[in-house]
Amino acid sequence: MREVIIYPGEDKFWIAECPSLPGCICQGETKEKAIINIKEAISLYIEMLKEDNLPVSVVILF
Repeated sequence: MREVIIYPGEDKFWIAECPSLPGCICQGETKEKAIINIKEAISLYIEMLKEDNLPVSVVILF
């Protein structure tokens, strides 16, 4: 499970981001679409981590 932050953007789209996955941000015309999009983005992000043999459970920035 990942924490997701959803907030309105300046262009009337909704922004969704997953803070534990740096750069995993997307948007949607509605909150519901932003949630659908961030779920897909998280899945793809994790898939890429696995392909690169990087840990999925924790991502730490220094």
